[in-house]
Amino acid sequence: MTKRSGDVADGRTLVSGSARGQALRLDEPLSLWGGMDPTTGKVIDRRHPQAGEELAGRVVLMPSGRGSSSSSSVLAEAVRAGTAPAAVVLLEPDTIVSLGAVVAAELYGRRVPVVVLDEAAYGAIRTGDEVVVEADDEKASVSVTGR
Repeated sequence: MTKRSGDVADGRTLVSGSARGQALRLDEPLSLWGGMDPTTGKVIDRRHPQAGEELAGRVVLMPSGRGSSSSSSVLAEAVRAGTAPAAVVLLEPDTIVSLGAVVAAELYGRRVPVVVLDEAAYGAIRTGDEVVVEADDEKASVSVTGR
């Protein structure tokens, strides 16, 4: 994926769904348990480089999750509260983040797609880009629609 608007990258689907939103790149992995407030959708880990940033409604890019199996319940609760990311784009597969998205889809009927991109495609997306994620059981595509 180059840095031009409209480019599409293919990725791997962990959780299917469709989403659109403004990208937010996290510099480091984030544990949602203790790192995100599900009532506001904000990063509350004071040591995280993006502390205070709002994840709600955004396409969140992070290298990977950062532990705590309870992160699944935080993501599911954020989906219920309407404060979850629109989608999660990862460099490394993460079963904990994926589980939270699956549980939210089952309990609340709201999908948060979770996809994995290769390093080049991941690196081409910047904070503030308008991004569309389309993920089905076969493949995922992530496109930048505006810069």
